[in-house]
Amino acid sequence: MTRAALVVGVGARRGTPAEEVLRLIHGTLEAAGLAAGDVVELATLDSRADEPGITGAAVRLGVPVRAYAAGRLAEVRVPNPSAAPYAAVATGSVAEAAALAEAGELLVPKRKSASVTCAVARRSPPAENSASTNGSRPSTMAAMLPPTKHTDGVGPDLRHHGDAEIRGLDLIDLAVNVRTGTPPDWLRERIGASLGSLAAYPDGGTARAAVAGRHGLPEERVLLTAGAAEAFVLIARALPARRPVVVHPQFTEPEAALRAAGHEVGRVLLRPEDGFRLDPATVPEDADLVVVGNPTNPTSVLHPAGVLEQLARPGRTLVVDEAFMDAVPGEREALCSRQDVPGLVVLRSLTKTWGLAGLRIGYVLADSATIALLQEAQPLWPVSSPALAAAEACMEPRALVEAADAADRIAVDRAHLLAGLAEFSEVRVVEPAAGPFVLLRLERADEVRELLRTRGFAARRGDTFPGLGSEWLRLAVRDRVTTNRFLQALDLALQGLPRRTAG
Repeated sequence: MTRAALVVGVGARRGTPAEEVLRLIHGTLEAAGLAAGDVVELATLDSRADEPGITGAAVRLGVPVRAYAAGRLAEVRVPNPSAAPYAAVATGSVAEAAALAEAGELLVPKRKSASVTCAVARRSPPAENSASTNGSRPSTMAAMLPPTKHTDGVGPDLRHHGDAEIRGLDLIDLAVNVRTGTPPDWLRERIGASLGSLAAYPDGGTARAAVAGRHGLPEERVLLTAGAAEAFVLIARALPARRPVVVHPQFTEPEAALRAAGHEVGRVLLRPEDGFRLDPATVPEDADLVVVGNPTNPTSVLHPAGVLEQLARPGRTLVVDEAFMDAVPGEREALCSRQDVPGLVVLRSLTKTWGLAGLRIGYVLADSATIALLQEAQPLWPVSSPALAAAEACMEPRALVEAADAADRIAVDRAHLLAGLAEFSEVRVVEPAAGPFVLLRLERADEVRELLRTRGFAARRGDTFPGLGSEWLRLAVRDRVTTNRFLQALDLALQGLPRRTAG
């Protein structure tokens, strides 16, 4: 016998957090003896379908949102009408009408909290090959995502990353910021030695203790993740946020993860005329989750720790992405070991310095309560045994010495690249640069990038970063020989630009 499905109709005021929506839904189901696992969708008015509170609740329930036009809901007879919603949208109850729009039996009449109304109806699974003709939007997981609202008309592709520039091609890679010649032999050996234990489930205790010891923190302030990318997803799904803000230009995955979790994301766009330096006053006071990179990808700007500290305050989560901090000599301006900054969450990656992009290993440093929330959202055994072996090895004294030496070499190689770029009058570089990459601006950069490809070099396009455009390129810092070859190729590319005719 096929079990009937439950549809939860929801009405909510603008700005209602997902926690309040979920609290009312769970309380309503529990009081009626119904299971949250039987809910197949949330249903609401189309003008509320992109509310982060509703979409966020749907994400956590693992169901889609179905959106109905006001005219469709007005056609549904509701048992418990009220005057206020009828005056606003011509239905006596958004929650009951949305629940009943495609369901035959109202199981729970509307219930209310301060800002939310919900009702529950039973709907039998549709007959095979049946088609909906009610004019609602398709009930798909994609419908849970709010519309992407950009500050500049057409938004950039937040899911584009530098590896797309080189995949399957024989090009010298200046597009991806992973240190060349990595992982080193000793690290390969440690990873290889871990393969003998693959039959056992991973145990992250030793690696977690190693990370905690490296930063002088208690173990309960450390969470190991499958790269920094997983950490952004956990933050987006597990931490409460009514008004998240991302400081751009920066790595786009934090915003992509927040949007995928149902949040509407605000942007603070730093300006090239200010050298992409951060003024804490530009971040809205009511932002309760702020994400910033340090040093920032792609600008290579290193923000002073004192400036970032000004963003911290009770009730706000401050996420600082320090994925490239170990490429900064002395890791100056790092916040990773601080325990006195309220709401601070620091992300670290072992991908860049150690060449482990394919292994996926990183970690989060935060107060124990935040770590507990993030850990609860993780699947079991999220980090593989080889990745754990790598994490432990990279925390050892000899690894830290090697990383420090690599940071010093990067600084020298970066200075060589900057000196070479300064010879081109067409090129403007963002300085001072602190990361293992530089950001430059030149007219017709998209054409130059294509010409560089014909000469064997891949550069990272800049137009997929919010706040930048097609005139920007990011270049990874490489050794002097590679840089010299690149500078020659750049000279030829600039000379090879087709002449533009007036008119």
